[in-house]
Amino acid sequence: MTESDLRQQICLIGQRMYDSGFVAANDGNISVKLDDNEILTTPTGVSKGFMTPEMLLKVNSEGSVLTEAGSWRPSSELKMHLRVYQDRPDVGAVVHAHPPYATTFAVAHIPLNKPLIAEAVVNLGCVPVAEYGTPSTQEVPAAVARYLEHFDAVLLANHGALAWGEDLVTAYHKLESVEYYAKLMFLSKQLGEAQELSESQFETLLKIREKMGLTGRHPGKCRDVECDFPCARKTRS
Repeated sequence: MTESDLRQQICLIGQRMYDSGFVAANDGNISVKLDDNEILTTPTGVSKGFMTPEMLLKVNSEGSVLTEAGSWRPSSELKMHLRVYQDRPDVGAVVHAHPPYATTFAVAHIPLNKPLIAEAVVNLGCVPVAEYGTPSTQEVPAAVARYLEHFDAVLLANHGALAWGEDLVTAYHKLESVEYYAKLMFLSKQLGEAQELSESQFETLLKIREKMGLTGRHPGKCRDVECDFPCARKTRS
């Protein structure tokens, strides 16, 4: 896609985030990598539902502005996007928002680690909670960094959710999947104890994922993940 196309796509995804209630007011941020040293990012202080392509800024891999857009400036939360790009060269886009159900679990410090539906197992495996970091500081990217090797999405404690992928649509779909997963976990708890998929069913879904050749990372395919999530434990020796 051309830079012009990507600018339009960022605005469309921002509109979808806003319309879906994933962000309120000026919350959230989006970035897309143009090449190894150029990144398009959303400005601070503007609603993601009202962005226009000319508001977007171009920064380098250190976060310095390369192409200004009037008085607009990058979000201070760009730091966590840059850390994802630094540690995951395969990633082409990062999306951050505050979707209500996912953020509820983030506030409660409860990971999404119940194998309830096939789609969540195949696409996400589980979603950990990165420890709380003061917004706009290096504490947040440092907290996220622990999970970059094995995951494509995390909950940010007392903050929201962060997802990444090879392109913007993939990253946004990860975010949508996280919110849907959280909603199902929340609602199923209202009915009582949810019936989880068995270990053999879980393993079968991992094999299906491998056959599908999906890109990105998945905790069910790794070993020795430093967490206590069921989908990680099941693959350890």
